[in-house]
Amino acid sequence: MNVALIAHDNKKAEMIDFVTEYYDILKEYSLFTTGTTGKRIMECTDLEVTRMLSGPYGGDQQIGNLIAIGKMDMVIFFRDPLTAQPHEPDISALMRLCDVHQVPLASCKSAAILYMKALGTKE
Repeated sequence: MNVALIAHDNKKAEMIDFVTEYYDILKEYSLFTTGTTGKRIMECTDLEVTRMLSGPYGGDQQIGNLIAIGKMDMVIFFRDPLTAQPHEPDISALMRLCDVHQVPLASCKSAAILYMKALGTKE
């Protein structure tokens, strides 16, 4: 199962906390990230991730391509609805692709936790 992890700048620390908390579940899956989010995850854990380009350089579009060709099973995108910067990934295109291709997308930590609970019990 392939899982994408993306976070706006102000949500990267929250993503690290989430990945650390649900490490035992996430380690069982193939993880794909945008560049900076993936770098931070690898610095803080020993999880292996496939890093795409950073968001401003099209990493979210690379993940979108994986959704479109049926190679992505879940997207976790911690977005900052209040202070997102113009250079950060836009969730609307990914949301549309996820809806078209029936790929679950969590846009906040509480939804992502529900997905983790569906995948397995946290130890």
